[in-house]
Amino acid sequence: MNPLISIAIFLLTVLIGGAVYFFMIQKQKKQRKAENKDQETAQEFTNVKDIRDKYLYTRDHLIFQYLKIDAVSIDLLSQREKESLTRRLTAELSGDQQTLKLIAVSRPVDISPLINEYAELLATSSNPKQKELLRKETAAISNYALSGEVVERQFYLPLWQRYEDDCEQDISRRTKDVKAAFESSKVPCEILKEKDITRLCNLINNPAYVHLEDTDISPTFPML
Repeated sequence: MNPLISIAIFLLTVLIGGAVYFFMIQKQKKQRKAENKDQETAQEFTNVKDIRDKYLYTRDHLIFQYLKIDAVSIDLLSQREKESLTRRLTAELSGDQQTLKLIAVSRPVDISPLINEYAELLATSSNPKQKELLRKETAAISNYALSGEVVERQFYLPLWQRYEDDCEQDISRRTKDVKAAFESSKVPCEILKEKDITRLCNLINNPAYVHLEDTDISPTFPML
């Protein structure tokens, strides 16, 4: 074979190999950039910088506290009682002139106390008919819970302000005032702490989060 042809084939092979190598390197760089972009987008979406004690700090320099408000069944109230409750709440909350926002979250009903009670009755019962009824009732309740047909609404009231040095006292004072306003109207509520705030963030931002599990909650958030 002509030496010139051999050299030309060698150079062509080197060029093709270099082009393939360059293409693979560029492809890997694009994939890494896309992954980093996805992580940055998820982090911006959750907007959570830190959770400590009763406070949530955001990346856009806000501080939050959360009130969990117990649901009130207005179906059990008369029309007059509903109007009276509305007037009391309006009067009690009229002193707070800042923005209020309500978060309503649907979650499966926690049936574990009822299941445990049925299990204790089943273990101590000597009546075959009662045992059969308890087994059937336990299976029926479990099916309802697993199907997601039985849900309850949980209500949360986030309170926030611009973060400044030693601003925790200011927002704590406001949160306690709002809490007292609800409780004076016979609507129980509680201030969420670190574990419950993390659970709420996971419940809102992570659809795969099983929030009925009573496990240690670490302050981690989903990466979309």
